[in-house]
Amino acid sequence: MTVAGGNLYAGLPLPSGAEEIIALLEAPGLRLERIVSTGQATPAGEWLDQDHEEWVILLRGAAGLSLEGEASARLLAAGDYLHIPAHRRHRVEWTAPGEPTVWLAVHYR
Repeated sequence: MTVAGGNLYAGLPLPSGAEEIIALLEAPGLRLERIVSTGQATPAGEWLDQDHEEWVILLRGAAGLSLEGEASARLLAAGDYLHIPAHRRHRVEWTAPGEPTVWLAVHYR
């Protein structure tokens, strides 16, 4: 068995037009990702609807996340985490434009 390692904060990208998503671990029914946002948001009027569960923690930066059916966006800061059930529509309203927002996301079935 190969053991891989690294640093979640190494090689953070500069602001650009797209989020950076890197798979850190993949196994049947499981995907662990580092997501780095630099001011990105879900396009207006669009919702994310995933066929799998997601647990996400914000490690650095800030973001606003809306869940369908909730009156207002949740404001997330470093250390805040959230479980998003499969098919719970959600959207990223904003991420901090002046610094990298680093997420750790666990996608599972």
